[in-house]
Amino acid sequence: MKLKAIIEYNEEQSEKYEWTPQWFGAFAHDELLVNNIKKFQKEIGLTDDGMCGPTTYRRMWTQRESMDADEYRNQDKFIVHNGNPYPIKWDKVVLWNDDGGLPNTSYGKRGGMEDRNPTLFVNHWDVCLNSRSCAKVLNKRGLSVHFLIDNDGTIYQCLDTQHVAYHAGSYNQFSIGVELSCAYSLKYQSWYQKRGFGTRPIMEGVKVHGKTLDPFLGFYHAQLEALAALWEAVNRACPEIELATPKEKSTVSKEIAQHKFNGFCSHFHLTRGKIDVAGVDLDEIKDRALRIRG
Repeated sequence: MKLKAIIEYNEEQSEKYEWTPQWFGAFAHDELLVNNIKKFQKEIGLTDDGMCGPTTYRRMWTQRESMDADEYRNQDKFIVHNGNPYPIKWDKVVLWNDDGGLPNTSYGKRGGMEDRNPTLFVNHWDVCLNSRSCAKVLNKRGLSVHFLIDNDGTIYQCLDTQHVAYHAGSYNQFSIGVELSCAYSLKYQSWYQKRGFGTRPIMEGVKVHGKTLDPFLGFYHAQLEALAALWEAVNRACPEIELATPKEKSTVSKEIAQHKFNGFCSHFHLTRGKIDVAGVDLDEIKDRALRIRG
């Protein structure tokens, strides 16, 4: 049977039995899904035709039912790189095409089989009250970023990391970016409290580029945990982005400027014109990511 016919069959069966491509580690009804179904069928002794009919569906359903609660909860959570899903160990992940997703509208599209292999992950703060507001600002300004992390730790992926987001100037072509939501100014503390998010930590005595910043709002624990989970998943999806941080802890990185660093950095590591994400201990985030990996 031709690939197109198999894909159409799977689409029909998916709607009938209410299974999704994510059950088989795929992102959509495409050739990757067909190949993954074939692999599963071969592993369990069925004819590997790539079609998820009643028998294949029942066997996958039984396997999923046998998983413990944590595994089951996170089974369908993933990020997307070069069109492929990569599991993430975090239970609040929303893609750009999900209900409630926050897609970016301005970015450099790379299509077909043209894979992108970024080497740098840049951490930003959005200076907005929440991720939805940040997404609106980015789209209005013709900017973009691959991920947003909201006040409650929800990770929004705004576009496939195959594409080039406009978030870090000359570093865009080989980087991935995330915006952590935080309004920054102390005057917004009451806004978060009144809406049930709780009191944000206040950061004091933080230095960047040799200067001490005025006190400002920090990030919630859930946001930093989400960030660590995102780092871990991005590292698996993009192994050229190593679980490493710059030697410089509070100013521009010479190694990054010389293109000798592959890893995770703050926006201030790229330019003296930025201060985000001052106060975030990147080494602690790296250690959390390693603990998540186990």
